[in-house]
Formats: sequence, structure tokens, C-alpha cells
Amino acid sequence: MAALTQDRQTAHRASREFAFPVEAATKIYGGALVCINSSGRATKGAVSTTLKCVGVADALADNSAGAAGAISVKTKRGTFKFGNSASTDQVTLADVGASAYIVDDQTVAKTNGSSTRSVAGTIRDVESDGVWIEI
Repeated sequence: MAALTQDRQTAHRASREFAFPVEAATKIYGGALVCINSSGRATKGAVSTTLKCVGVADALADNSAGAAGAISVKTKRGTFKFGNSASTDQVTLADVGASAYIVDDQTVAKTNGSSTRSVAGTIRDVESDGVWIEI
């Protein structure tokens, strides 16, 4: 494609709701962190350096007996509350604005765990019962 030489009507959508094909033998619970793996399919959040967080599952997506891409998971983007990691890698208010890292499908941490974790999103607030993450 060449650069524009006139106005164009650019397609757009409100960057909040998406659907992604789910990896084979994978169950993603509603409310879980959803990531795209190196094969381009959705999986639940886990310790890995190759996952890209894309949102939170809108509902259960059970592809535990299916082939890769047999079903899709609906996801939402926004700011969501997740569990805070153990005290040795806990997110604090001083971390607001920094990246949070995926521990599992419902927990985030302050650091990348010695380069073993992927980014979950941006820390927006910290409360006694969890961490608000913008995805």
C-alpha cells in the first residue's frame, strides 16, 4: 500500500471487547487474565515470558477437549482488580504507573520474577484486597 493522497474512512471500534481463538486443551474461567501465546491463540495468564495480555475473560471458555481455535473467548479491556503477589514481590502504592507482571490467571506481581513473567498491564491503584490493573 502507498501513503494516502486523500481522506479515507478508517474503520474503528471501541477498544473494549474482543474475541480470540482458544488454544487446544485449555480452559479459561470467566474473570481470568487472558493472554495470547506464541501461536496466536488465547490461554490463561501464567508465568511465561512469551504471553501478551489482551484482557479479562467475559465468561468461561472451555476448550479442554477441543482442537486449537475450536472456540473463542470473549474478553474485555479496561481496569480490573486482581490479587496481589506474596509479600516478597507485592505491588505497593509506590508502583502506581508501572507495569504489573502475571503470576497466574488472577494474580499480579511487582517484578518480572527474574525475567520469567510477562506484563499484565499498568498499575492504577492498590488496595488491601488487590491491585487495579489497566489492560
